[in-house]
Amino acid sequence: MIVDYVAEISRLKRELNAVILAHYYQDSEIQDLADFVGDSLELSRQAAATQADVIVFCGVVFMAETAKILNPGKLVLLPDMNAGCSLADGCPAEQFRAVRERYPDHVAVSYINCSAGVKALSDIICTSGNAEKIIRQIPEDKPILFAPDRHLGAFLEKKTGRKMRLWQGTCSVHDMFSERAVVQLKVRHPEALVIAHPECDEAVLRHADFVGSTKALLNFASGSEAREFIVVTESGILHQMQKACPEKVFHAAPANDNCACNLCPHMRLNTMEKLYECMTTRGPEIRIDEELRQAALKPMQRMLEMS
Repeated sequence: MIVDYVAEISRLKRELNAVILAHYYQDSEIQDLADFVGDSLELSRQAAATQADVIVFCGVVFMAETAKILNPGKLVLLPDMNAGCSLADGCPAEQFRAVRERYPDHVAVSYINCSAGVKALSDIICTSGNAEKIIRQIPEDKPILFAPDRHLGAFLEKKTGRKMRLWQGTCSVHDMFSERAVVQLKVRHPEALVIAHPECDEAVLRHADFVGSTKALLNFASGSEAREFIVVTESGILHQMQKACPEKVFHAAPANDNCACNLCPHMRLNTMEKLYECMTTRGPEIRIDEELRQAALKPMQRMLEMS
């Protein structure tokens, strides 16, 4: 039987009083169906404010966990529980706890791309969209432990002048972007501006005309008078860029000439079929121990207050 996924998902959404949240890195058909599309900060705010009974999160596990941390009484669904994150996987809570115990005087600022366990051990959570603002609010006499993305941490050190102790994690997608490939694209498209996500290596970022969060990249492209852009982040954002600016040209930066590494394999595990199935079966469901949730909620609330 052929299923009209758009019609069926819309019907289930009404029946469940559900909201569908999708990250910019999801497939375009999921983005077009979602009630709200955004980056981690925007999605956190939407999750905190929603009046829906069910939150269906088209993203990765840490994002759905964040929604559950903020909404303990709601059913939170994720189409594929295998949709993980290299940053979260590279910073196990047990190892992070050991580092925190080694540096008890440090303020622990953790990028939202981490597990609920790491959030619970942190003082403040941040996103790429609010990290600089949050770092600047921490008193100068307070040393900072920043986890888990070393590239974002190094970018923040350069922007704020604050030396931080950096966890040595990376995003498997952004870490693969090649300086050589970006330079080659610049040669082929000399009029294009380079816009890049701060999870990229500094060697890539130094070629960028603008560095910012996924949402900031979209806003920059929309507001710029330039007509052509080289986009150095997961290529899912190009769908929103082209919808917002159909008259402009966007080139997705590859990791190298023959690699499709600008697609996050974790994000792309979510499909229309899985979205339909999870809403039909009410699972997989995100569950978090209440004590852990309470501990993780505090730094999340501090982030929302500070940003």
